[in-house]
Amino acid sequence: MTVLLLFAAVCCAAPVSGAISAYVALQTGLQDDGGIADGGTAADIPARMLTAYKKAVQQVVKHVPTCQGMRWPILAGIAKVESNHAVGRNIADNGDIRPKIYGVLLNGSGAGGNTTVFPDTDGGKWDGTSGGERAIGPFQFLPSTWEGVGKDAGGDKTADPHNADDAALGAAIYLCGNGRDLTKRAQLKAAIFQYNHSNEYVANVLGWIDQYTAAAKDPDLKNVSGKVRTVIEAALSQRGVPYSWGGGNASGKSHGICCSPSGKSGTNIKGFDCSGLTVYAYAKAGIQLPRTAAAQAGVGQRIPASLGTSALKPGDLVFYADAPGRDATIYHVGIYLGSGQMVNAARPATVVRLDAVTAMSGYAGGARLL
Repeated sequence: MTVLLLFAAVCCAAPVSGAISAYVALQTGLQDDGGIADGGTAADIPARMLTAYKKAVQQVVKHVPTCQGMRWPILAGIAKVESNHAVGRNIADNGDIRPKIYGVLLNGSGAGGNTTVFPDTDGGKWDGTSGGERAIGPFQFLPSTWEGVGKDAGGDKTADPHNADDAALGAAIYLCGNGRDLTKRAQLKAAIFQYNHSNEYVANVLGWIDQYTAAAKDPDLKNVSGKVRTVIEAALSQRGVPYSWGGGNASGKSHGICCSPSGKSGTNIKGFDCSGLTVYAYAKAGIQLPRTAAAQAGVGQRIPASLGTSALKPGDLVFYADAPGRDATIYHVGIYLGSGQMVNAARPATVVRLDAVTAMSGYAGGARLL
């Protein structure tokens, strides 16, 4: 099995029983919040890694012909949680990742929930030590697991867990099992649970899969017209623009201010925060919005959270609160597109992107201004 890792959706390590926190397990110091963009791309995924995920989807059927429903967002969801897509490493044209990614030595020391001793199985061939086992590569396989699923994806006759192409293919083979149908949610959950026996881990990975899936779909605007279309197109035109705390106004992107609750400054970043983006998009339709998300909840026809997300229509503002039902605690706003998607300036270190409405926590309803 793979080493057990757990990320919270907003990048805070949270050890659970039998799990090893990513803070301890990965020696990268490069955990960021990431983000997704448009049209099948992913702003937080290095281009070479995304190529590896898509390549693995094409190749896995050669090794598991009965596998159905393998998609790059599934592999991206796993790799996001396991290694943050090897962000910060050098990824060569052939897929080799340097420096190599190693987890902690699984010696039962207790660090990060590491309570089980895993004896060495590879003599240090893959994990660089003969003193025990460490998880390896962007998909954090144990060497013993890699020996069973590792395949050469690049044609160099070596199945290397530190190579993006080989690692992605190995993960696809492992998740496919003996022939799962990953279009079925229950079987997808089973595949992820096999990867890491933690319900929290499964929920975390599924959240990223859903976000990447939403990103891979262009919004359907064929039935959207008038000022609603103007607002949505204005917001969509800013996809890929960096998040900047306090950034954005009716004229467009701008430098932000210091500092976000996590201490991130927008002073050197020209872009948008969540409410800056909505101010800009609605200004294009001639509507002036207050600057903060909480204040924007007081404009237009309020859509209670109790009605569910099915009550939303394209162009509606979508709110999220620390205490849903108390608008004073609203911390975030997006613009609903339909089909469960929204345009979103999510958080520092991301870009304006498409997200699933479920990507943020604390759904607090919406507001209809058009």
